[in-house]
Amino acid sequence: MLKERVDELESRLAFQDDTIQALNDVIAAQQLELGRLRRSLELLAQRQAEFAAQLPDTGGDEAPPPHY
Repeated sequence: MLKERVDELESRLAFQDDTIQALNDVIAAQQLELGRLRRSLELLAQRQAEFAAQLPDTGGDEAPPPHY
């Protein structure tokens, strides 16, 4: 009876160790992807700012005509 309980506990521990490792692998992969996405977003924001700086000033700060 005691041997069966110890075997069951060892089996559960092994399963939990595998699960923890799998979760750790997923988190590590997500962290890498998050870093990649952050760099892409920073580049995109930089390009958008450069593009906006190249546009001619269209007077967008003026109030709309009274009939609007």
